[in-house]
Amino acid sequence: MRLWLGLGLLALLAAGAAGAGLVRDWLGHDPFAPDLFLRYAEASAAHPLGTDELGRDILLRLLFGARVSLVVGLTVALGATLLGTAAGLAAAWRGGWLDAVLMRLADGLLSLPALPLLIVLAAIDTGRFGLPRGEAGSDIARITVILTLFGWVGVARLARAAALTQLSLDYVAAARVAGASEPRVLLRHVLPNILGPIAVATALAVAGAVLAESTLSFLGLGIQPPAPSWGNMLANAQEMVFAAPWAAVWPGVAILLTVAGCSLLADGVRGRLPR
Repeated sequence: MRLWLGLGLLALLAAGAAGAGLVRDWLGHDPFAPDLFLRYAEASAAHPLGTDELGRDILLRLLFGARVSLVVGLTVALGATLLGTAAGLAAAWRGGWLDAVLMRLADGLLSLPALPLLIVLAAIDTGRFGLPRGEAGSDIARITVILTLFGWVGVARLARAAALTQLSLDYVAAARVAGASEPRVLLRHVLPNILGPIAVATALAVAGAVLAESTLSFLGLGIQPPAPSWGNMLANAQEMVFAAPWAAVWPGVAILLTVAGCSLLADGVRGRLPR
């Protein structure tokens, strides 16, 4: 039940993001163009969720913001999973100095205060290094790289522990006796048997990345306006949270549904794993 409910929530959000252009054509509004005569308009047929501080349609900005949040979340989760799984398998397989270096690096990253460090890194002016900033594409790439560099650690520790358990089992010894090479043992025998826990970690990583991106955008260090992001929508609505609460409620609901969907999906996958 939890698995299907989580998949349903995420599928609904993904469908909304994919259909943002169709909804824009249907409503006939530009989600990026301000209209100061419609500032904080209440919900109506023309604007189903009302408008924001610049008179832009909240529903459209939510849907276009979903593209940003989901792309960041999925990309970070995929990158962190690939890096973490590779590091965990390498540490479990080789052991020795490689295991010590990778795990001490992971311990060092875990010991750092995550949010302050992310804020410092996100605040670096990439323009000084010849990289663009202020464009939606460059902002998404910058945030994705930063979050991925710190998101692989948990997956690496999980993959290492699961791989060590599998490498100690008899079927691995039998495969080696049968002449299977070490890469074949890892990729054909060990990796498929640790995909379950890694899938759980990946689902949770999506939720963590969406929250982190929203936090950085809320603080003005993530996706920059006029590109919509659930985080910067919340930041722009905070001054009118009592006069026009819907401008802050709907981005918060979108973040809540995304995180809840990922958590339900992770719980559902965990419940289906063999005990």
